[in-house]
Amino acid sequence: MSTTQPGFDSIVEREKGLHRGLTSGQLSMIAIGGAIGTGLFLGSAFAIGFAGPSVLLSYAIGGAIALLLMGCLAEMTVAHPTSGSFGAYAEHYIGPLAGFLVRYGYWSSIVFAVGTEVTAIAVYMKYWFPAVPGWYWIVGFSVGLIAINAASVKVFGAVEYAFSMLKIVAIVAFLMLGAYIVFRAPAQSGIGLANYTSHGGFFPKGAWGMWVAVIVSIFSYLSIEMIAVAAGEAQDPQRAITRAFRATMFRLVFFYLLTLALTLAIVPWNAAGEDGSPFVKVMAATHIPGAAGVINLVILVAALSAMNSQLYITTRMMFSLSRAGYAPRRFGEVSRNGVPVAALMLSTIGIALAVALNVLAPQASFTLMMSVSMFGAMFTWLMIFVTHLFFRRAHDAKSLSFRMWGYPYASLAGALLMVATLVTTYFTDAFRMTLVYGVPFVIALSVVYALWYRQRGDAAAVPAQGQGN
Repeated sequence: MSTTQPGFDSIVEREKGLHRGLTSGQLSMIAIGGAIGTGLFLGSAFAIGFAGPSVLLSYAIGGAIALLLMGCLAEMTVAHPTSGSFGAYAEHYIGPLAGFLVRYGYWSSIVFAVGTEVTAIAVYMKYWFPAVPGWYWIVGFSVGLIAINAASVKVFGAVEYAFSMLKIVAIVAFLMLGAYIVFRAPAQSGIGLANYTSHGGFFPKGAWGMWVAVIVSIFSYLSIEMIAVAAGEAQDPQRAITRAFRATMFRLVFFYLLTLALTLAIVPWNAAGEDGSPFVKVMAATHIPGAAGVINLVILVAALSAMNSQLYITTRMMFSLSRAGYAPRRFGEVSRNGVPVAALMLSTIGIALAVALNVLAPQASFTLMMSVSMFGAMFTWLMIFVTHLFFRRAHDAKSLSFRMWGYPYASLAGALLMVATLVTTYFTDAFRMTLVYGVPFVIALSVVYALWYRQRGDAAAVPAQGQGN
């Protein structure tokens, strides 16, 4: 049962126009599609390079943060299923400036993340076509995914379901094959659990290396929050959200930790952490004919799936910004099929940036895109925890049909962990750009809000304040 308050009804009303065409199964697959992508298949190589075998702890910590986040989001989304999602919640429960910053911070983050995925696609295609310039693939695949998103939410949902199902089948097959290899390997083969400690110990880069890899793990889990945005187009949002949140978290943590554990047992961490996907290296180590090519194809599909989800989510966030009056009106207009096409086209600028970087700095393009894209996502995760604290203060817990356990300690723990990881980026060469870009970006957004939107936001906030929120 929805617990939407009168003050929130105006936000729900202004975001109408999108079609409710997603099933609960598709909702789960959208979250998985976004989160099982480049972060697992390519980004894990960076994490392994930072932490060695202790990357397993890094991903466990990242998974714990993601679990806390999903609990907070589930509680708020069941109460308020709308495409503005955590941006709309921040606007209503904290204030218009918070909603403005969260929406634009998240939108920019996922726009850059789209560029990260499509940059990775160019890396994967070099496996088969090393002489072809990467930007050819970036442009070609991007056109296809933009067309899918422009068709309708049903077409998007069907394609994303197929993409994600293929990934899940492939990962399960990888787990079965990897387990067989590890437990049947001869004693002197160099394969086995001894790899966790035989190349510098379990913490070859120390506790600091393990903690730095948490940053990459959060990047890997990034996109699980998409499920809250997609709830605005779900057929039965309350039921679909509850089922999808639970299924998504179990699958993600299970897949990430087990795949990394098997990868490190088969390929020593100092080889798995080099350039390229550690998954392809594992398949190459099996010496099964064509295995490396098959897994590279799966990884390519994973990146396409994540990019597909991210295009969807950036489009809806810009749609929400426009309907709130924080972006030009045309970005809030929908086609006959219920798609905000203008918002979709604007959200492809990350692809253009990826093309430019791939041409100008092909070796550094992926790391740079990842470090810049992380700020908006990490800031959004932090604000979701903060918003949840405000949300629970405004609600009687007994009136909520879905409740987050451990309040307020779980929300506070999540917020503190996010602050800690954000601060850590500044002291890490690879991710220093995260805060160097992010802090000025938030300041610039705040100035823009103060100059152009404050009066409009304050006026919109008056009714909500009158409701006692």
